[in-house]
Amino acid sequence: MNLQPIKIKDISKNQLQLIMKRSMQDISSIYEYVKNIVDDVKNQGDKAIIKGLKSFGYKESIDIEDIKVDKTDIEDAYTKVSKEVVNDIKAAANNIKKFHEAQLEKQMWCIEIIDGIIVGRITRAIENVGCYVPGGTAAYPSTVLMTVIPAKVAGVKNIILTTPPMKEMSINPLVLIAADIAGVDKIFKVGGPWGIAGLAFGTETIPKVDKIVGPGNKYVTAAKMVVYGIVDIDSPAGPSESLILADETGNPEWIAVDFLSQIEHDPDSSAILITTKFDLANKVCNIINKRYETLSRKEIFRSSLFKYSHVLIADDIDEAINFINEYAPEHLQIVTKDVFVVLNKIKHAGSIFLGPYAPVPVGDYASGTNHVLPTAKGARMFSGLSVDDFIKKPTFQYLSKKGLESLKDVVIRLAEQEGLPIHAESIKVRF
Repeated sequence: MNLQPIKIKDISKNQLQLIMKRSMQDISSIYEYVKNIVDDVKNQGDKAIIKGLKSFGYKESIDIEDIKVDKTDIEDAYTKVSKEVVNDIKAAANNIKKFHEAQLEKQMWCIEIIDGIIVGRITRAIENVGCYVPGGTAAYPSTVLMTVIPAKVAGVKNIILTTPPMKEMSINPLVLIAADIAGVDKIFKVGGPWGIAGLAFGTETIPKVDKIVGPGNKYVTAAKMVVYGIVDIDSPAGPSESLILADETGNPEWIAVDFLSQIEHDPDSSAILITTKFDLANKVCNIINKRYETLSRKEIFRSSLFKYSHVLIADDIDEAINFINEYAPEHLQIVTKDVFVVLNKIKHAGSIFLGPYAPVPVGDYASGTNHVLPTAKGARMFSGLSVDDFIKKPTFQYLSKKGLESLKDVVIRLAEQEGLPIHAESIKVRF
């Protein structure tokens, strides 16, 4: 590996476009394939779910009872995991709960616009939510906590979790324990587009939900795009990405490890370091190049380092911040003298980690903030998952006769200007 620093001002226009685009997921090539799966589940329900599981090599004799998780499955999971790890999950869950409880707003507010007209807004939880958790050969109990706990805090009545099972139709015990601790109502062993479609339309076995949240591969993302409008979804998410801003106070060894930690997820992950100090950039590159030789899973690191990862040198902090705001990273680490001064200048980022003792993995697991975050410039328009994703805010108005009379002529004239005479008549008839 020969990672080398490059000055931002020396980056060509084409190279800059590639850096900014990074691993934006193109689902166009698989959209029709995924849509056919979704339509199959919509039309055939459980039958399509079973057919999908069999197509992926699960046991031939599988039936619909095999996709359900019952109380004994969860009890059995606790026997397979040490008490220490269970307590770790509980500690992380407690921090996540505290952070999201702080996001709760007033249940209602109102103001008197003018004499006799009171307007306001109420807060109501979405009733039914589906949480998708990637699975199969991997296990992500942290994603269970990050998706379920905000919904629970918001007051969601029914929380349904779907996750791909392992080949023997079992779920990793860590996922089941996290689901139990977080307060999931029902769990189903269904993944990919079949899991998303099952949640969106409901089947004979899987309840229909109103919103689906949670990360997944491009097939999951495509399925969520297909069902959007039938249900709400969170923001589309792609491979993990991280940007580190550091000055001379940064520890090169720590920064190098943080850089590598964010590209071990996926071959399409990306990591960027921006610094105003050539010496720091050079040291970090040397450490990464040396560590690369001892890494396992080299194929993942090689892909990420060659395709989407860079060490950049800015002429000054303002050039660095301008780059960051254009890049809009999923994760942003700020390792500078005055982290809060820099924070005030950041416009677009999914989650921000301040200081040398706030590496991204602490937010992935246990500091309390959410790790379901927008990627691929999504932070320019989306926020990370929060309590807000699980609530609705209907507005209301109360008008006295005097209040309506004060607006009577305004509404009548505007309605008539828009060619809606019955709208005007609904006001006139009251006087």
